[in-house]
Amino acid sequence: MANRITRPIPNTLTCMNLFSGCIACVMAFQANYEGALLFIIISAAFDFFDGLAARALKAYSVIGKDLDSLADDVSFGVAPSLIAFSLFREMPYPDYMEGFAPYFPYAAFLISVFSALRLAKFNNDARQTSSFIGMPVPANALFWGSVGAGMHTTLTSGCFHPFFLLLLVVLFSLLLVAEIPMFSLKFKSLSWKANKVTFIFLIGCIPLLAFLRLSGFAAVIIWYLALSVLTMKSGK
Repeated sequence: MANRITRPIPNTLTCMNLFSGCIACVMAFQANYEGALLFIIISAAFDFFDGLAARALKAYSVIGKDLDSLADDVSFGVAPSLIAFSLFREMPYPDYMEGFAPYFPYAAFLISVFSALRLAKFNNDARQTSSFIGMPVPANALFWGSVGAGMHTTLTSGCFHPFFLLLLVVLFSLLLVAEIPMFSLKFKSLSWKANKVTFIFLIGCIPLLAFLRLSGFAAVIIWYLALSVLTMKSGK
């Protein structure tokens, strides 16, 4: 069992996740998409290590579970919402949308709402102990961070209609709560047979990140979704 010294470590890491997520929100609201992506990645690292520390130190608590969900909804729900919100505000709108263009960006907060639903569902779903049902919120946040950082010029150049961005918001919001099995990246051993899908995924990530750079994170998430669907259909 954890002692007085080690017991606070997982919650401290969770608070660092929340702190980094708040900075990501500020960066996103200021349209600093590279900074927002960076702090989302930092939040994801803290999110990974707080769970690892809790398991290693056996420092589980109800407060820790609730705190983790709160931190995740800020870092991986509000932050990507603000990225999409800022992109909507920067995009040029056709003349026929002039009347409601000022209100259009608020649709971005669907990401926050569905992220909260996703986290609540995850906390109470016994099926998600070794894999996921629906897209994990960190994956969704990395997608939006990458879209903002790597595709900002394309999205705001006038060749991308705001409705297409809205469709992306709706689609990825629904993927958060969709009844689609998705594999976990947790390794139970280093054997190829036990982790075949994870190894294939990681190998595929290398060229995507190498050639697409900041946009590569969005491509990695698409690759993750596609591989999850393929393995679901094949039953592997």
